[in-house]
Amino acid sequence: MNSSIVSIGLSNPGAPIPQAEIARFMKLAHQLDESESRKLGFFYRKSGIDFRHSVLEDFDKLDVADFAFFPKNQELTPFPGTKARMEVFQHTAPELSALASTACLNQVGEKASAVTHLILVSCTGMVAPGVELQLMEKLGLDADVERYCIHFMGCYAAFTGLKLADKILRSEPDAKVLVVSVELCTLHFQKEYTEDNILANSLFGDGAAAALVMNSDKGLKINAYLSQVFREGEQDMAWGIGDFGFEMRLSKYIPALLDKGISELREVFERKFGLSKIRNFAIHPGGKQILQKVQEAFELTPEVNFHAGEVLRQFGNMSSATILFVLDRMMKDPKVEGEILSMGFGPGLTLETMHLIKQ
Repeated sequence: MNSSIVSIGLSNPGAPIPQAEIARFMKLAHQLDESESRKLGFFYRKSGIDFRHSVLEDFDKLDVADFAFFPKNQELTPFPGTKARMEVFQHTAPELSALASTACLNQVGEKASAVTHLILVSCTGMVAPGVELQLMEKLGLDADVERYCIHFMGCYAAFTGLKLADKILRSEPDAKVLVVSVELCTLHFQKEYTEDNILANSLFGDGAAAALVMNSDKGLKINAYLSQVFREGEQDMAWGIGDFGFEMRLSKYIPALLDKGISELREVFERKFGLSKIRNFAIHPGGKQILQKVQEAFELTPEVNFHAGEVLRQFGNMSSATILFVLDRMMKDPKVEGEILSMGFGPGLTLETMHLIKQ
């Protein structure tokens, strides 16, 4: 038997918020005139996103007087600082993580007491004592569970968590590793009307996903993986801690850089994964253009991005948790058989690739 993802559990905070409602909030927050409001509305309509979720209750409020997190005025002043945003993360992330984890374990009838290792993944919040300790308490995990935290690696970090789980299982074959990704991206809304902020504000949503990884002949077998860094795009995707939350640098050139980089790696992928034989792809839906560029780089048909596109449409980009939403759909789709090549992208510009086999 090989290490496999045997189940995935998902959770999102609150009700889905229509993308049009978020656009309306952004027009108010950025204090846009009629011309700029029309441009922003068009941009949001073309995003490929219909809904997103948020732990904040303000994005679909019609009146600033009803805001719960942001100041109750048109200028949103004083704008909430990083400390206030981290307090929300500390308060909400454990419960969201627990919901995903419980769903994951229940799917295969595993008791929480069976978990031997816990890997927490997040790039949208950091506290100590950490969310993983609160999650252990909520799930009733044993006090001697080994725990690891993967922070601030961006949208590809779930792959890092899964690779760590695989390496643990290679040394401890009886281990049962719970990988939990929780991302509260909307905590980091930025008010300044810049190109980077416009793009980030249009894409990101909140969600959590948990994957149980163990040696099994069921689920998605972790067969191989490969990491690459495109130094040319080092300044085009970056993530830093600012005074008003975490700040994303997200260049419009990223899809083109990925297109170029992946095209150059085709021979490497052929040698490593047998690319020409693979029919199923699980691409991190970082945005509509990214899905399209990856599809074109591999000379694939649009159908390969069906599940990734549906996750983007229903939830937006939930950073590292998003790929687990895609893999969950593919695990449950009887039409998906055999090999799956999965990819995620993040700061660096980093590409993580994982070869899975649906058993």
